[in-house]
Amino acid sequence: MAITITDSAAQRIEQALTKRGQGLGIRVRVVTTGCSGMAYRMEYVDEADPDDMVFTDHGVQVYVDPRSAVYMEETTLDYVREGLKEGFKFHNPQERDQCGCGGSFRV
Repeated sequence: MAITITDSAAQRIEQALTKRGQGLGIRVRVVTTGCSGMAYRMEYVDEADPDDMVFTDHGVQVYVDPRSAVYMEETTLDYVREGLKEGFKFHNPQERDQCGCGGSFRV
């Protein structure tokens, strides 16, 4: 199981942690929600959970709980600018489709 982070995502995470002034890294979760059934959630990690899987890429730590890890095998986290929009984007080879607004997905 592995999660990779692009250089642009790592830079953006480092900037956010520096601006915040604390944090070990970010936690990425898969939660049940939305019209397609699942969605990604990101939050800061100030204290690691003993069950977390920890991935380090480009000097940034990403924490994933075991339940979410099943849905994130070989996922790449990127930070992209598309027209006037910018934000984190997940490239997950397990995704079969996304809802129309892009807020949720199905595996």
